[in-house]
Amino acid sequence: MADYRPDERTPLISNQSSSVLQTADDAEDCNRDEGLPRVNSHPSDYGTGLSPGAQSFPALAEEEEDTRSKSPYLNGVSVTRFWLIYGGVLLQYFVASFDSTIMASSHPVITSYFHSSNSASWLSTVFMLTSTAFQPLLARVSDTIGRRPVYLFSLVMFMVTTAWCGLAQSIGSFIAARAFCGLGAGGVLSMGSILSNDLVPLEIRGTYQAYINLFYGCGLACGAAFGGYLCDTLGWRWMFGVQIPSQILILVAACFTMPSSLGPHLAKHSNKTVGQHIKSFDLAGSFLLTTTVASMILGLNLGGNVLAWLHPFVIISLVVSCIAGTMLIWVESKAERPVLPLSMLFTSPRGNLVFSNFFSNIGSNTIIFNAPLFFQAVKLDSPSQSGLRLTAPMIATMLTGVGSGFIMTWTGRTKPLIICGTLLTLSGTIALSCMWDGIPVWLATVFAVPVNGGLGFSFPASTLTVIAASTKVDQAVMSSTLSLARSLGSVFGVAISSLIVQNALSVDLERLVTGPNKDEIIQRVRKSVRAIFELTPKHQTEVIHAYEHSLRFAFLSAVAALVVATVLVLRIRTPRLNKGKN
Repeated sequence: MADYRPDERTPLISNQSSSVLQTADDAEDCNRDEGLPRVNSHPSDYGTGLSPGAQSFPALAEEEEDTRSKSPYLNGVSVTRFWLIYGGVLLQYFVASFDSTIMASSHPVITSYFHSSNSASWLSTVFMLTSTAFQPLLARVSDTIGRRPVYLFSLVMFMVTTAWCGLAQSIGSFIAARAFCGLGAGGVLSMGSILSNDLVPLEIRGTYQAYINLFYGCGLACGAAFGGYLCDTLGWRWMFGVQIPSQILILVAACFTMPSSLGPHLAKHSNKTVGQHIKSFDLAGSFLLTTTVASMILGLNLGGNVLAWLHPFVIISLVVSCIAGTMLIWVESKAERPVLPLSMLFTSPRGNLVFSNFFSNIGSNTIIFNAPLFFQAVKLDSPSQSGLRLTAPMIATMLTGVGSGFIMTWTGRTKPLIICGTLLTLSGTIALSCMWDGIPVWLATVFAVPVNGGLGFSFPASTLTVIAASTKVDQAVMSSTLSLARSLGSVFGVAISSLIVQNALSVDLERLVTGPNKDEIIQRVRKSVRAIFELTPKHQTEVIHAYEHSLRFAFLSAVAALVVATVLVLRIRTPRLNKGKN
């Protein structure tokens, strides 16, 4: 079959009204008129998966031979072996989401322990930075040498560095541990997604995506519910210690069950040696991507917070970021196997979804990172209480994520979920931006539910749409590119919101705090949120108002990001999955 790439010349946002996908009732006419794929539900027609004359999205047609095997799974993997592999992937998603949530709810405790509250964003930023930069490269490496060695390397890295986090004796050591932990976590999550693509036929992948969403959501909920409790009872170090046994179990299971045959194994099936393939990796692009993001985050975090905006180090960081970013675009346009496939990023629907997910994660991570700070600094919650406040939103993510997986399998449609999810996240963010210091805690918690619930709808649907719209050769790199966009969004969401909060807080504290010991109070509350509890009622009220005002600016920036994300997905056309076979 010819290598067909749908809508390669379609701009990110089409001006033609005909590009709008119709409702479910007239979807068949829409597909026939606009050339979108219509998968025939009759079993005898599954060899092509299409009605006569219909154009195909490559992922649907290229899996036809694999899905004819006796096992319902691809690459000749038996049912028992599949569930042993997939069970490890699911458990690792649980552990990774648990880790991310306990960091969101406990970072005020950890930074206060090291007397470095104004460095809070680095705890999450360095983690997301390293996981972001290396995901596409790890995907390319796994295409060359196979999935097994890359997956096992990622598991070992994640386990060792998680232990390092729990043993860190300084804020510098802890930040370094989180940086290396991000490399392992990024590899584990990206390889988990790639393994799902390798093993599960596309038309039933929605169901298995639902399982991933279930475990990911359970991890989020457990991290939110028990992260603060562990801080208050056993101490923050045990938040990392409790993860080690499950990571050992996953590693041992993967060593015995992971087939060495998974992946294209380009080094075996071409005339090039492994060394020649390594030389073809986009190492320059990976370096420039890391340099661009790291320099920008460095400048944004230090500027106006630790150093003045006109400090030479801040200026140099931002200039280096601009130069490296410009070079990155040029290098990626010339690379044989680019870490950022520019040709795919500027075509619809893949480009729209990649950029929409980027802006969605900027907005959602602004909320996730700053909501615990609102509860602890404005509502004077303990870490345990602020963690419990996040439980309901995380459960919403789990429920909508599971539901979206089954809906996609039953209907074969993804666009309604993408649009509804993005709008739901936007509505919740708007509500949160209207919070005030006297808001009832239960109402603030309710406002956070749509933010996470919307992501449970839109992100799984975006993943399957990007995969369905790509050739089988491009599926791994597009999956990792989508993960890259989300991770970059997380990095920028945390960094930009921290920039806004720290700079606005500095101004508001200077404006609102009064008294002869004003400077001492400002320094104390900027270094430790817990210092607010030790203030007199008068000064406590002044500091609370300063935090409430500065956090509102951060939430408004999330609204702006989600408006952009919504606009990007309103006019896309998406492929229909095979809803008849399963």
